[in-house]
This record gives sequence, C-alpha cells and structure tokens, in this order.
Amino acid sequence: MQDLYLDGKKAEATAAVPNELADEVSLVGPPARIRDRLGAWREAGVTTLICGTRQVEAMRTLVAAAASY
Repeated sequence: MQDLYLDGKKAEATAAVPNELADEVSLVGPPARIRDRLGAWREAGVTTLICGTRQVEAMRTLVAAAASY
C-alpha cells in the first residue's frame, strides 16, 4: 500500500487496503454495530477518538453510542 501510494498510485493504494484493516481502525455500519465496536475499543483502553464526517446523522450516532457508556 505504501509503495503504491508513494508511486502516485493513490487509487490502487486505497483498493489494496484490506477490509479487515479498515474495520479494525474505523467505526462503520449501523448504530448497533457502532455501539458494539465502541464498547470493544473502550475495553481495550481507548480513551480518545478523532472523528471526521460530513454526515450529521453519523456524528449523532457516535455521540449517542458514547453516551451509553
């Protein structure tokens, strides 16, 4: 992935990211799944999240999930 990216092949680098990796470092999916994954992150010791989205509803979902802990 890094070599592709550094060679200017950004689309190919993006396509090379395994779904499993993206799933491990991202909170994506329906609200119930986000709550479950957020709980796993909290149990692992995560105390800070950096969130970026242009979707207001996605941020509301994350805030609601975080508030339930």
